[in-house]
This record gives sequence, structure tokens and C-alpha cells, in this order.
Amino acid sequence: MSAYVVVEIEILDPVGYEEYKKQAAATVHKYGGKYIARGGKTEVLEGDWNPKRIVVLQFESMERAKEWLNCEEYREPRKMRHRTAKTNMILVEGV
Repeated sequence: MSAYVVVEIEILDPVGYEEYKKQAAATVHKYGGKYIARGGKTEVLEGDWNPKRIVVLQFESMERAKEWLNCEEYREPRKMRHRTAKTNMILVEGV
């Protein structure tokens, strides 16, 4: 069953974050993930949530998404993301 990683991002260092994006993309693809949304325009429809940037990744399963998040290849890019942005991340199972 598909699974989705949903990330709310506030970029603190735009230059560093651009480098992160380059490095992260290769790891996402290596683990069979694909970008569903990557920083496009957002619009609040209900509530007071006003995210700066949203990224949605699709993986074949929750297990595969967790393998990607914790893989050796993503270790350094993940540290880079933590240095260059504030993030909230969830994993949700698809239907």
C-alpha cells in the first residue's frame, strides 16, 4: 500500500537548502520515491495553518519510506536539512 511523507518546511538558509534539495532528490529516487508536491503554491482552505512550504513524497509502502529516511545515503542531506530549515514531517498510509 502506498505511503506518503508530508513535510512542512520553513527555510532558514535558502542557499544551503538549494544544495540540500539537489542531494536529497537522488536518495528519494533511489528508494523508489517520487515527488508529488515540492514547494508549489499553497492556499489555506480551512483553519489557521499557514505553511511556508510543503513537500509530499510517495513511496510504495511505509516501510520503504522509513528505509529512505534512515538510509546511509540520506544521512548527510538530512543533517543539511536540519541546519537549513525547520521541518515537521509525518508519514501517512495511502488507500
